[in-house]
Amino acid sequence: MSNEHSNIDHYEKQFGIIAIEKGYITPEMLIEALRIQVEEEVEFHTHRLIGEILMEKDYLNAMQIQTILNLIFKHNP
Repeated sequence: MSNEHSNIDHYEKQFGIIAIEKGYITPEMLIEALRIQVEEEVEFHTHRLIGEILMEKDYLNAMQIQTILNLIFKHNP
């Protein structure tokens, strides 16, 4: 596994946890998005970000995604 892929995995895990902690989504919503992500990776060999999937499902809006990203990159320069 490349270091770049490892960093993406780290940010996505952190993204989901922050979204739950902020009260934006439930753990069940995150699990559903992760399931979709894994199914697409297996079937189509493509990787979509968790935030993209959660937004497509109308579980998060653009402002919430930006808030989470600001928190992630503030703590991980």
